[in-house]
Amino acid sequence: MKSADIRQAFLNFFEQHGHTQVPSSSLVPDNDPTLLFTNAGMVPFKDVFLGRDPRPYVRATSAQRCVRAGGKHNDLDNVGYTARHHTLFEMLGNFSFGDYFKREAIQYAWQFLTVNLGLPAERLWVTVHVSDDEAADIWLNELGVSGERFSRLDEDNFWQMGETGPCGPCSEIFYDHGPDVAGGPPGSPDEDGDRYIEVWNLVFMQYDRDAQGNMTPLPSPSIDTGMGLERIAAVMQGVHSNYEIDLFKRLLASAAEITGQNDIHQPSLRVIADHIRSCAFLIVDGVMPSNEGRGYVLRRIIRRAVRHGHKLGVREPFFNRLVAALDEEMGEAYPELHARRAQIEKVLLREEEQFARTLDHGMRLLDEALAGLSSSELDGETIFKLYDTYGFPYDLTADIARERNIALDEAGFQRELEAQRERARAASQFGARLEADLDLEGATDFVGRERLIATGQVLTLLNDQGEQVEQLEVGQSGAIVLDETPFYAESGGQIGDRGTLTLPGVVFTVRDTQKRGQHFVHLGEVSEGVMPAQAAVEARVEVPTRHAIMRNHSATHLLHEALRRILGTHVQQKGSQVGDERLRFDFSHNEAVTPEELERVEAMINEQVMANTPVTTQLMTLDEARRLGAQALFEAKYGESVRVLTMGSDDFSIELCGGTHVLRTGDIGPVKLVSESGVAAGVRRIEAISGGATLRWFRDQQSLVTRLADQVRARPDQLESRVGTLLERNRELERELERNRARLASQAGNDLLDAAEDIGGVRVLTRQLEGVGAKELRGVMDQMKNRLGSGVIVLAVAGDGKVNLIAGVTKDLVDRLSAGSLVSAIAPMVGGRGGGRPDMAQAGGSDVSGVDNALQAARQWVAETLEN
Repeated sequence: MKSADIRQAFLNFFEQHGHTQVPSSSLVPDNDPTLLFTNAGMVPFKDVFLGRDPRPYVRATSAQRCVRAGGKHNDLDNVGYTARHHTLFEMLGNFSFGDYFKREAIQYAWQFLTVNLGLPAERLWVTVHVSDDEAADIWLNELGVSGERFSRLDEDNFWQMGETGPCGPCSEIFYDHGPDVAGGPPGSPDEDGDRYIEVWNLVFMQYDRDAQGNMTPLPSPSIDTGMGLERIAAVMQGVHSNYEIDLFKRLLASAAEITGQNDIHQPSLRVIADHIRSCAFLIVDGVMPSNEGRGYVLRRIIRRAVRHGHKLGVREPFFNRLVAALDEEMGEAYPELHARRAQIEKVLLREEEQFARTLDHGMRLLDEALAGLSSSELDGETIFKLYDTYGFPYDLTADIARERNIALDEAGFQRELEAQRERARAASQFGARLEADLDLEGATDFVGRERLIATGQVLTLLNDQGEQVEQLEVGQSGAIVLDETPFYAESGGQIGDRGTLTLPGVVFTVRDTQKRGQHFVHLGEVSEGVMPAQAAVEARVEVPTRHAIMRNHSATHLLHEALRRILGTHVQQKGSQVGDERLRFDFSHNEAVTPEELERVEAMINEQVMANTPVTTQLMTLDEARRLGAQALFEAKYGESVRVLTMGSDDFSIELCGGTHVLRTGDIGPVKLVSESGVAAGVRRIEAISGGATLRWFRDQQSLVTRLADQVRARPDQLESRVGTLLERNRELERELERNRARLASQAGNDLLDAAEDIGGVRVLTRQLEGVGAKELRGVMDQMKNRLGSGVIVLAVAGDGKVNLIAGVTKDLVDRLSAGSLVSAIAPMVGGRGGGRPDMAQAGGSDVSGVDNALQAARQWVAETLEN
């Protein structure tokens, strides 16, 4: 069976048994700070198991893309050296959320393996937890599994989501490759061999573990299973290594062809074939190479693949060319891979080109360090230098060292790394922020979409130390939490509202509004009177500021969609900040946006503004929003219901957003893109303004044009032509000045030739020139060497706190005297350094007072060199 057939057979089997087929989720987990990547099939259902995310189904099945290449679950170091470790793999799974339990889960697994796939029962070995008599009874007595192919294990058969939370025993199914392969059954001393390979794990989630380790039975026990597609494909295709299955054959053949190799079994080709899968799908899911977080892991994987290509003798970019073969192999199962193929190739090519510039240098340094070792361990300082200076990740150095049987001083590397972090922390200054824990019941009711004035009851007062107090006096800074507020708390990139909270004779000026859990915290200071802890205050939002924020936030949505339509659907939001003065929008794109593209984006936004269509918001389920085509952030966390914002003609933009917005697109006013720049590899940033800020920008630009036109004595419409004429005139004057300087220098040279000294039989001329620019020095030197015929010349030009030195040696003397050595010897006297060829060399410095000493030292250097 081909891998694609196994995948489809699995999904069809469970769909026929009442399971809802759920598509693979992103490799970037949904707002889960505990995970770097989706590393198991159950990750997208984590909140479903915990009861936080109710779904319209109680049974599900999926083929989930998973990555294990960073964080706690990291298989990167083993990839290429073992038969079954991968950075990316597909996990086939079936799940029950409080519906069926052990019996059905075990029966489904056994039926699929022995009936649908036709695996012989005598080749399967089953394990259960030592305490799980129920599962053992089902296997042994109901399904008739032989006790000779059955084990009870302890830690290996107990699963937990984390230190606390859902957990329970599990049951694993192993495939026996036969007595010709080394290794013993699970639980035996030689279980680490390759004879018995785990293919299916059934997790019975039946307990909730607390911080003390106590386990309470769950009210709705659930099922989480997983079967690695690559592993079961190896079994079905009669091969022992995952790299021999059909999913990898095309990739390995393509990698061999591109790198010019004949043996497809080389570990380096396996690394490359594995890594193209994880890199491509990470880019599909919006991860871009960078120096931190997920982007750094992606960069490490790319560089590891490129290094293995380098090891095979490849010096040109090659990794990006494998995307075509991957698309042919997996594009049908994952259409998003096919849709973004060109974007993936661009990102990989750019990363390869960047790394190529440092790989050769870094490899030379590493080779030298390894060759010069007096022991079998590489020191931490060298490892850190490779990491910090040349961009070599630790695991890349470890990969190379392992090939040469060299150990690494990991502790020393970690010390160097921590020292760098301490330096970074010392160099940074962090503003103090209110970080008090709010031990309050209920939640703040936000009414700021309907009105900007409301009455709210004070729930608590906090001083600037985060302590609860009974009152805040005039001049005191602090925070106020209300049960109801029209103030929007900073969220989703939109800044918090400003305004006032008032009582008769009391005014609390709100400088910012933040969200702490379910409560809105109004930060500011008392500007009049004394604010008591128990009071009902009038909360009034600063209207002009809020309206400006709403205009910019709505413009951000139009900008996002316009970028997707002009640049491509690979554009994804990577961050935003919406304030009252301007908006900032970061997005995934691999190259600078051209001026022409920016013009088209700006025009498209303003077309939607002028259409003046209504802006609507609807509450719906996340699945309904997805069916509607709403854009959402991978990193965002969404509840049971989501707010969907639609704006523009023909539903131009549909996005999930909880911010505040205008009522009609025309309320945004004119939008102007004011800057575009890069902020990280594969991430661009656009800053823009809207409404009144745009009108002020145009007014300022018009005023600037008028002032410039006055200065050059032209009308505004003649400004471009007039400036062009002035620039050409300026260039002509500069050329004339250079010609005059050259003539002066030539005349000065003729006068100086007679002043050459005889030192050891060699004519030596050293002089400081006046009225000659640094640019003319080389030309003067060439002329003077020709006229001198034979000798050494050292010239200096000083001015504006800078010194330029040039030394020349005629060709008949370069075997005895070197201009490069001469200028290197005298440059420190003017506070600089330099070098060059034996016949011509230059240096620069900043100590004008040292010119005479440098020229005297030049004569002395010639004399001493000739004597030796």
